[in-house]
Amino acid sequence: MAFLVKGGNGQYSYSNNSSFQRGAIHATKELINEAIAENLDIKNFSSSNTFRVTDLGCSVGPNTFVAVQNIIDAVNLKYQSQGHRTPEFQVFFNDHALNDFNTLFTSLPPDRLYYAAGVPEYQKRCWTKPLPAYNKGRIHYSNSSDKVVEAYAAQYAKDMECFLNARAQEVVCGGLVAIIVPGSPNGIPHSQVFVNMGSELLGSCLLDMVQKGIISEEKVDSFNLPTYFASPQEVEAAVERNGCFHIERMEMVPQEIPSGNSSTSRGRVMSSHMRAGMSGIIKEHFGEEIIDELFDAVHKKFDESSLFESWNRN
Repeated sequence: MAFLVKGGNGQYSYSNNSSFQRGAIHATKELINEAIAENLDIKNFSSSNTFRVTDLGCSVGPNTFVAVQNIIDAVNLKYQSQGHRTPEFQVFFNDHALNDFNTLFTSLPPDRLYYAAGVPEYQKRCWTKPLPAYNKGRIHYSNSSDKVVEAYAAQYAKDMECFLNARAQEVVCGGLVAIIVPGSPNGIPHSQVFVNMGSELLGSCLLDMVQKGIISEEKVDSFNLPTYFASPQEVEAAVERNGCFHIERMEMVPQEIPSGNSSTSRGRVMSSHMRAGMSGIIKEHFGEEIIDELFDAVHKKFDESSLFESWNRN
């Protein structure tokens, strides 16, 4: 996906509504540590040279700082275990050109031991919006026709090919690429994947707004979320087809059920996370005036639905 998340530090900002993504970083920490310990080849890396790390899709923090520090700690351990002096580090924070880099850089950890640089706009060269078959009454491929699913899958394959080709030009010999993305278990119908159910729920709220005369049916029919949640088999096929990399390890990592509290329901947590990630692309297509009402409706539908019962099955 390549749309702009909500910047700043406000109530609906990505900074304050990205605990699910942070959970994925924590859940994959040991996998990345093991990959660095076992597979990072430092024989040709001089510790007198700068070791460079790039976060592609850094957003506005603070998750990126956690991910970057995990990698730096693991690399330092690798150098120390082989009796080498640890190198200096440079970190490139990379995202959409309109990403809120001001918030990102004002939030940099004061005790960091690396040089930081912002490098905007890699996505334009790789990720493009899918152009699916006509998808009347839906905003996503879940529960859509085979042609729509095939169009999304084909677009995913093209985007991954572009992404891997670009990384092949950048990664030094012996380096590693770690990809953390939402996915679908092998063999599970798209309609039964939790993240896809959330997209379906969002689409139903937009259709409710059509019925109320707030937006037009044509607007909904021409809108498609540019997200595709690939299975491990599809990821493996994309890497093998590209031929520039080989997979050292790949795992599906379960995430925890979102928890509410006495003042915030799980539906509110989910709707706030979706708003932080999707409000930009929705605003671009439908206008800013629908955002509050739309995500209030998403919140209520989540609370009224049984979707959270499906979470553990994915």
